[in-house]
Amino acid sequence: MRQHWSALSSVPLRNPSPLAAAMCFVYFAKAFQGSYMKSSITQIERRFDIPSSLIGFIDGSFEIGNLFVIAFVSYFGAKLHRPRLIGAGCLIMAMGSFITAAPHFFQGLYKYETTISHFSASNGTESILPCLTNGSLAQDEIPTVEIQAECEKAASSSLWLYVFLGNMLRGVGETPVMPLGLSYLDDFSRAENTALYMALIQTMGIMGPMFGFMLGSFCAKLYVDIGAVDLDTITINHKDSRWVGAWWLGFLFTGGVMLLAGIPFWFLPKSLPKQGETETVKKSNVVEGEQERFIPDNNKHSNAPDKPAPVSMAALAKDFLPSLKKLFSNTIYMTLIITTIIQVNGFIGLITFQPKYMEQTYGHSASRAIFLIGVSNLPALALGIVTGGFIMKKFKLNILGASKFCITASLLTFSALLVQYFLQCDNSQVAGLTVSYQQNTLISQCNMACSCSLKHWDPICATSNGLTYASPCLAGCQTSTGVGKEMVFHNCTCIGDSPFSYANMSAVLGQCPRKSDCDYMFKFYMAVTIIGSFFPACAATPGYIILLRSINPELKSLALGVHILLIRTLGGIPPAIYFGALIDRTCLKWGTKQCGGRGACRIYDSIAFRNSYLGVIYGLFAASFVLCGVLYNRLSHREKKRALKSQLKAPEQDGNGVSTGNRNVSSAIIKCDENPDQETTI
Repeated sequence: MRQHWSALSSVPLRNPSPLAAAMCFVYFAKAFQGSYMKSSITQIERRFDIPSSLIGFIDGSFEIGNLFVIAFVSYFGAKLHRPRLIGAGCLIMAMGSFITAAPHFFQGLYKYETTISHFSASNGTESILPCLTNGSLAQDEIPTVEIQAECEKAASSSLWLYVFLGNMLRGVGETPVMPLGLSYLDDFSRAENTALYMALIQTMGIMGPMFGFMLGSFCAKLYVDIGAVDLDTITINHKDSRWVGAWWLGFLFTGGVMLLAGIPFWFLPKSLPKQGETETVKKSNVVEGEQERFIPDNNKHSNAPDKPAPVSMAALAKDFLPSLKKLFSNTIYMTLIITTIIQVNGFIGLITFQPKYMEQTYGHSASRAIFLIGVSNLPALALGIVTGGFIMKKFKLNILGASKFCITASLLTFSALLVQYFLQCDNSQVAGLTVSYQQNTLISQCNMACSCSLKHWDPICATSNGLTYASPCLAGCQTSTGVGKEMVFHNCTCIGDSPFSYANMSAVLGQCPRKSDCDYMFKFYMAVTIIGSFFPACAATPGYIILLRSINPELKSLALGVHILLIRTLGGIPPAIYFGALIDRTCLKWGTKQCGGRGACRIYDSIAFRNSYLGVIYGLFAASFVLCGVLYNRLSHREKKRALKSQLKAPEQDGNGVSTGNRNVSSAIIKCDENPDQETTI
C-alpha cells in the first residue's frame, strides 16, 4: 500500500486544479483555526485573569513562531518537496491547537469573583442581609503568605504559558503554507489565471474566519465547566463580564479540521506541468511518469539528461545572502513591505479588540459581538477579495493600474473608519465610577455603615433608576430573596438616596442594559464596519500581484517568505501588545484574582477606549495611505524609464537593418536581461 501511494504521488497531475483545491481547504482550515483564537481572546483573558497587554502578547506568539523558521523554509523549501512540507506544517498546527486547549484539563473549576456566594440562601423565601454580612469580608481581604502560595498553586495561574506555546506552534506550522503554496501554484499556472486562483484561495481563507467566529460565539455561550457543574447554581450569564465560555472546546475541533486539511499534500507530486502545455507534451509527461513506476531503477542511467543534478544544502546556503541583498535593494519591494506592515498593524489591532470594543461601547455580550463579526464583516471581506481578483482579470490591469486600485481602496477604507468615531454611545451608568453618588467614589453616606469591599465586582441593576452598582453591599441593599440568577435585592438605601425619587428600591443581578438610542447607533456602526471591511479586501489581490510582478521570478519564494517574516514580526506581534496596553489604561474597575491582586478588567471608560482604540488606527491607516502614494510614484517613475529605454533601442536596431519581427524579439530579450524584475500584464 505504501508503494502504491508513493507511485501515485510521482505521477504529474495534468493541471494545477487539485493543488488549488487542496490550497483552498488548507487556507480555510488555518483561517478557521486562527479566527477561533481571535474570537477566544476575551474568554482566555478572563479565565486566566490577565490584562489586555498580556493577552496581546499571547496572541502575538503565533507570529513569534513564524519568525523562527519563515525565512529558511521559504528559501530552502522552494528547492525541496513543497507539498509535503505544507503537509508537515498542518500536522504541527493541529498539535499546537491541542496544546492550547490542554490547560482546561489541568485547572480546577472556574471560580468567578462574587460576594453573593458568602450569603446565598438555600431557598427562595429566606431573607438575608447583604449589607451586614459583607462587613465581615473586609476583615479577611489580606491572606497570609502560606495561604497565598497554596492558592496560587491551586489556581494554576501560569498555565497560560500552554496557550502561548500552542499558539506559537501554530505559527511554526503555518510557515510553509503561503510562500511555498502560492509560489508553487504560480509556477505552474498561466499568468492570467494567477489572480483568479489567488482570489479563490483567499476567498476560502475568508470563509474560515466566518465559521471560526461563529464557533467562537457558540462556545462563548457555553459555560467553561459545562458538564462538571450545576448551571442552576451559577449566578452570572454570558452577558456578564465575569463569564467564561467553553473556550477550550473549539480548539479541539479546529485541531481535528487541520489534521484533515494536511492529508492531500502528502500525496501531491513535487512538480506540475505548466498550464497551457500542448497535449503532446502532457501525454509525454504522463508516459514518462508511468514508466518511472514500472521500470526498475537499474535500467535508468544515473546521468540521464532529463534529471536535474541534485542541489546541495551548502550551495543553497552560499546563495542565500546574495539573494537576500538583491531582494532588499529593490526599493519598490521595500516600500510595499513598509506599507503593508503599517496596514497590518492597524488591522490586527482593529480585529483583535473589536469584540471588546463592541461589548464596552454598545453593551453587547462577547458572544453576540463575535457572532456579528462572523456573519457580517467577514462575508464582506470575502466579497471584496473576489471583487478585487475579478477586476484585475476583467480589465487586465498592469502593475500601475493595480497600484491605483490600491490607493482608491485605502482612501475609502480610511473614510469608513473615520465615520465610526462619531457613532458612539455614552458610558454605562455605574454608581461611583461613571456616575457619582455625591462624590466620585464608591463609598457614600448610603453604604458607609456596611463596610463594603471595594475590590469585588458583583454588579446589580436598580430596576427603578437604571443605575448599575458595583455590588449589592455598595448599593446598601438590606435583604434579598431568590437563589441563583433569580436573586432580587430589596431595601437598597443608595437607590433611595439617588437624585431621583423612587418608591421601588430593589435591584436584580447584572449590569443595566444600555438606552434604546444606543441600539440605534449600533446598527449604523455595523453598516459602516461592513463597508470598511469590503474596501481593504478589494486591494488584497492587487497587492499580491504588485509584489509578485516587482521581483525577479527566481526570488519569488524568498520574496514571499521575507514578506511574511517582516509582516509577522513587525506587523503581527507589536500591535496586539501596545493596543492592549493602551486599552488597559482606560479601565475603570479591575477584577480581583482568586488569590488577591489585580485580575482582568471588568468595565472600561468607553469614551477613553474609543479615543485610544480608534485614534491609533487612524494614525496607522493615514500613514499607509501616504506610503501608497509614494509606491505609486516609484512605480510610475520606473515605467517611464523603461519606456524611454525602449524608444532609445528602437532606432539603433533599425539602423542595423534588423527586421521588425526580429527586432521585437531581440528587444524583448534585451529588456529581460536588463530588467529581470519586469512585471507583466495580468
